[in-house]
Amino acid sequence: MSAASRRASLVLALLALAPVAAAAQTVVRTLAVGGLTRQYRLHVPPNMAHDGTAALILVFHGRGGDAAGMERLTGFSAMADRSGFAVVYPDGVGHAWNDGRSLPGATAPRPRIDDVAFISAVIDSLTGELHLDPRRIFATGFSNGGAFAHYLAANLSTRIAAIASVSGGLAWPFARTFAPAAPVSVFIMQGTADPLLSYRGGLVAGGRLGNEVGAAATAQRWADADGIRAEPATGQLPDTDPGDHCRVSWQRWSGGRKRTEVWLYKLSGAGHTWPGGPQYLSRRIVGRVCRDFNATFAIWDFFVGHPQGAEGEK
Repeated sequence: MSAASRRASLVLALLALAPVAAAAQTVVRTLAVGGLTRQYRLHVPPNMAHDGTAALILVFHGRGGDAAGMERLTGFSAMADRSGFAVVYPDGVGHAWNDGRSLPGATAPRPRIDDVAFISAVIDSLTGELHLDPRRIFATGFSNGGAFAHYLAANLSTRIAAIASVSGGLAWPFARTFAPAAPVSVFIMQGTADPLLSYRGGLVAGGRLGNEVGAAATAQRWADADGIRAEPATGQLPDTDPGDHCRVSWQRWSGGRKRTEVWLYKLSGAGHTWPGGPQYLSRRIVGRVCRDFNATFAIWDFFVGHPQGAEGEK
């Protein structure tokens, strides 16, 4: 078993044994940004420290989804209650995120919607109010939300320590100008049987939703941006659920500036789904769920090991 698999197993065991404080309530908040009243869901566990050590995780829904659905899909709130971090589920305008893509025939004024400014304002507000650790600001997302996590990190690379993207790559035409100012650790998960987004990239949903860079190419772009020159290590996760028709192989680029890393999970046989999560639509529409690991556990484990590097670190 790989080191990553052993850490994931340890996390699962500890979560199963750890006592849980009284569950926190998720509250809905609003924030005025760019002439719009924006909304997000905030979950703060009662046992969270307010001494500058707690993390913040931003969780972005996919196109057509919303914050409440993303909370249910991922289970990050339960993880926050056990692990003591704050989690935010923002709502995109029109149930979508401005991730730098160009949509054919689009008439909505999406370029005027500054989602990066919105998230930056959320970070500013909550970091001060909740006394969070500014070196432990993380972002994750699914589908359009995963693509937006890439876009956000590239535009706020001095503030975002690490991201995790599930079924979402760098969007075109933003990929042409992708040039983050600072290194960011990145975790990418993508199914090879995704009926909406090919693992190799290209047209999304037959071209109706623009174009994205493939999973491996997105990982390589981040590795290059982080200054990683070595070839990636490779391996495979145990096939813990043979009935899911999924096998997970991984690549890991290490040695980036400020100790950043890039991880890629290739989910052979999996669809446009959240690993370990519910089959939220039929297999005919979105494909199969990979059940060899739980994405929420794996993402938190990745974030724990990748805080923002201090100035002067190589």
